[in-house]
Amino acid sequence: MIALLQLALKQLARHRLRTLLTVLGVASGMFLFTSVETLQQSLAVATEETAADTTLVVYRENRFCPMTSLLPEHYAEEIRDIPNVREVIPIKILVNNCGASLDVVTFRGVPEGLLTKYAPEIEIIEGTAAEWEKRDDSALLGEQFAKRRGLNPGDKFDAAGITVYVAGVIRSPFPQDNNVAYVKLNFLQQASRSGLGIVTQFNVRVESSGDLDSVAEAIDARFKSDQQPTNTRPEKAFFAETAGQLIELIGFTRWLGLGAVIAVIALVANSILLMVRSRVKENAVLRTIGYPGRAIMFLVLSEGGILGIAGGFFGAGLAWVFLRWQSFTMGSEGHTLAVLPEVSTVILATLGALVLGIVASLHPAIIAIRQPIVKSLRS
Repeated sequence: MIALLQLALKQLARHRLRTLLTVLGVASGMFLFTSVETLQQSLAVATEETAADTTLVVYRENRFCPMTSLLPEHYAEEIRDIPNVREVIPIKILVNNCGASLDVVTFRGVPEGLLTKYAPEIEIIEGTAAEWEKRDDSALLGEQFAKRRGLNPGDKFDAAGITVYVAGVIRSPFPQDNNVAYVKLNFLQQASRSGLGIVTQFNVRVESSGDLDSVAEAIDARFKSDQQPTNTRPEKAFFAETAGQLIELIGFTRWLGLGAVIAVIALVANSILLMVRSRVKENAVLRTIGYPGRAIMFLVLSEGGILGIAGGFFGAGLAWVFLRWQSFTMGSEGHTLAVLPEVSTVILATLGALVLGIVASLHPAIIAIRQPIVKSLRS
């Protein structure tokens, strides 16, 4: 078997240009497939609820864009009185674009002293917490956001009509935190001219995931007759509902992924078929000196598998490096989706390319073993 693999490598090396073009073609297809799979996985992480989810989002009823969701800040006190509510944090959100787009700038205004409660997982990796507390216009930027914009502590930047001072850069296990700018709530209310005491939403933490539905119903019932009625949903369900344009766009990419798979199969099958037809006499000689048909079949399948795994590893690896380097984000209705690939995606794409290469080689392999020996020797 090892000898046959070595022979397959030598056969591919004999046709360097054809092999190189095939590997590059497979790599292109798997680059696209890896990018699509990364989008799908990022969306799944952002929208699929788990037993560990205990956060509700209280939003203005029939509103989606943060610019139109205006709620009185004093609602927080009444929400705290509802049973099974552990924490209530009023938040003001401001974005430079409410529609589905790339590279959305999102400001999150959080009450001073409550940032660690709202996002306890964040870690300041550049700058200091003292600098953040010292200035009213200070901001803590997510790591990916700062990298994409080329910002460091001490810099100033302007977006959506707001100018802030970069006090630090933060890192979080949650992708959304790495792609926003945290500022003080009072500062954002004044800078955006929405007025003090007005927020976009409330993030409500409940005692357990089993309390999500009952608490959401209680909150909406409490404010149903007020001037600003609310619509309360679990955090991930809220994202899935408000980011409809984004989800529809990502859903379409599945067809691109399917097209990439079909293209890889066709490319490898065509390349292997050409190799088989150019080696009719060589295969006949191998069978004459004692190689069984299954050995010839294994040889052809090995060539397809090698082409597949080489192109898959190159294309998936390149996609991983590119997406990590560019730090793409997609935004819609004030919510950001970080497009960050995982190593598992690269492994999946590489193994998938290996399988596709073997499957694409099946037909050429069958042709190779069905050719009569005598006729092949005379060809």
